[in-house]
Formats: sequence, structure tokens, C-alpha cells
Amino acid sequence: MPFEFNFYSSLLLIFFVHGFVYAFLFFRKAWQNQSASDGWMCFYLLMCILYICPWMLGFAGWYDGLSCLECRNFLFYMPTQHTLLMGPVVYFYVRTRLEPKFIFTRKSFLHLLPGILYVLWSIIVAVTDRVVLKTYFLMDGQNDPDFQTWYQAAGLLSFMMYLFISLRFYNQYRQFIVQELSFADAISFKWVRNFLLACIVYFLMTIIMECISLIFGGLNYTGTWWYFLLFALTFYYIAINAYSSSLETRKVFELDFLRFQPQLMPPQVPAVEDASHEVVTTSIKASDELEEWRSKVAALVADQCLYQDPELSLSQLARELNTNPSFLSRIINQGFGMNFNDYINQQRVAEVVARLEKGDQAQFTIMSMAYDAGFNSKATFNRAFRKFTGKNPSDYV
Repeated sequence: MPFEFNFYSSLLLIFFVHGFVYAFLFFRKAWQNQSASDGWMCFYLLMCILYICPWMLGFAGWYDGLSCLECRNFLFYMPTQHTLLMGPVVYFYVRTRLEPKFIFTRKSFLHLLPGILYVLWSIIVAVTDRVVLKTYFLMDGQNDPDFQTWYQAAGLLSFMMYLFISLRFYNQYRQFIVQELSFADAISFKWVRNFLLACIVYFLMTIIMECISLIFGGLNYTGTWWYFLLFALTFYYIAINAYSSSLETRKVFELDFLRFQPQLMPPQVPAVEDASHEVVTTSIKASDELEEWRSKVAALVADQCLYQDPELSLSQLARELNTNPSFLSRIINQGFGMNFNDYINQQRVAEVVARLEKGDQAQFTIMSMAYDAGFNSKATFNRAFRKFTGKNPSDYV
């Protein structure tokens, strides 16, 4: 099949080839590491390179039915705009990236069903027209079905919905880890945030293009090419940064993003029998109870220096206190006025400050003291130190 190399086709071809290479690399990583998130990213990049094909191949002469009728038929019958699949794939990438124990079930498959049905229908159309009847029947031969208004609108709506769900899941994940872990910064997965921001850019670009088309009566083929160039730049950024992101989850989470809320469970208090031999629960004043538990938490963390464990979790502390994580989360939030991550980091900063005031910096570096106190990175230490002292470590010295 011919390919006319020019500025428009060649530039998109570069992104097409690079996108395919990155998709292969993610496929290999998914196969070798049994990583579901890498598999979903491979799927996403394959859809991205297909997405730009109509404009890459169109400027290469494939839509010209006079010089290459088979080229035009290929573009008409080959589904390239998988907008009904893009949204679910973005969601499943985010879900498996943040929650490695997530299992793809039959119920999960329903998210992909609309996109799969469209692909199956495209196959039926191609087989009926090109193999059985050998003439245009289910497709008119003049318009690419991928660009029908109803399909483009449905795909954009689907992408918007799944983007919202993915953002909500990421936000709840962030809320979860600061309540559960003392090393939340280390697994905050800022790349996932950047990935979602890139998806928002794509969504906004699409909305802007549609608005321009409505106001000015539609863009010509060359004008629309610039939109696909911006899209290619967006997915190229995603491919490079997703592959270079080396963050790994050291703790496996089970989190239902639709139902996750910190459970404010009441404390377990002793039960006694009244005169009628019915079991009743003794009541304790809220303020007394809160202060009692606050003192227990502070004493345990300080006496045993639990904050020095760089991977200390709320669940671990709850086991030490013989209580449940949800109740302990409430005690820390209400008793200390901060979440678990901030509370532990405050204790770590306090230890570093105490050692600085004793002059230990003459024998040890500030970072060695930070690591001894439980910090696992310089960036996290500097951020926490500024938060609780208002100064940088060097300025404090």
C-alpha cells in the first residue's frame, strides 16, 4: 500500500512508531512481572496510536479512493477511534496501579462491553460487505463510521465519566494512605496524578475542538490535524513518564473506592450486668475517653520510639494498643488535630530537633539523623520539617 511522506503524515508517523515501541515495552514488562497496570498501559497506548491513524494515513493518501480504493476501504472498515474503551482502560490502569490486589472479574468486564460490541459490529460490517456480498451494504462507502456524531458523543461522555471515577479513586487513595501509613509521601504515586491531568488535557482539547466546530461551522481536514498532533504529544508524554516511573507499592491495599470512608467506630468499653441480669455497656464521658486514649497513644509512640520504623502503619499501631484502626484513626484525628501520617512525622521532626539542640550535627549529618528518626527520603523530611518548624533544616541550625 502506498504512503505519501509529507510534513503532516511523517510527523504523526514518528509518534505512531514511538507509541508502538512503548506499547511493546509495556507488554514485555506486564508479561515478565505479571503486572496488570503495565498491561493496561500497553492497551491504552495501542488505542492512542490507532486514534491518530485516520489523519496520519489520510495525509499519506489513503482516503483518496481514486489512487487506492483498498486503502480507503481499510480505513472505513477498520475501527480506529476506540473512545468507548479509552475511559474504562484509564480507570483500570489507575485502579491496578494503586491497588495491585485488584482482581479483574466478570463484573469488571462489563465496563469494556460497549467498546467490544462496537468492535464486533465493525467486524460484522467488514465481513458482510467485503467477504459475503462484496459490495457496500452495511456501510455506505462514503463516510467513516468512526466519526459518526452519536459514536463520538458517546465516547466523549464515557471518557468523562470514567475520568471522574478515576480522579475520585485517586483522591480517596490519597486520603486513605495519610490515615493509614507513616510513609504516605513515598507511595503517593504523583505520576498517577500527572497521568490523570494529561487525560484531562485530552478531554479539554476535544471539548474546545467541538466548540470551535460548532461556532465556525467545522474545521477543515488540515485544521483538525493540529488537534491530533496535540493528542500525539499528550500520549507521548504519558508513554515516557509512565515507563520511567519506578515507584513500587511496598504495601498491598484493599480499598473499595465507592465505599471507602473512615469508620468512626466507638471504643470497646466493659460490659456489666444490671439487676435484671441484662448486659449493659458502661458509659464514659467523651472528653475523658478521648484524653485517656490520646495519652495511651502518645506514651506508646514515645516510649517505644515506634516512629523510627519508616514503614509504620496505623494497623500496626492499633495492634499494639489492642484496638481497631478505624477507632484509632478517630482518636488521632480528634486528639491530636492531624492525620496519622502527620502525627508520626511530627514525632520524627521532634526527635531531629532535639538532637540538633544537643549539637549532634557536629558528629552526624542532618539527613543521617532524619533517617534514624524514621524518614525514608530527603524530600519528605524537608517538607515535614518546614511544616512543623516553619524553617528549612539548614536554616534551623
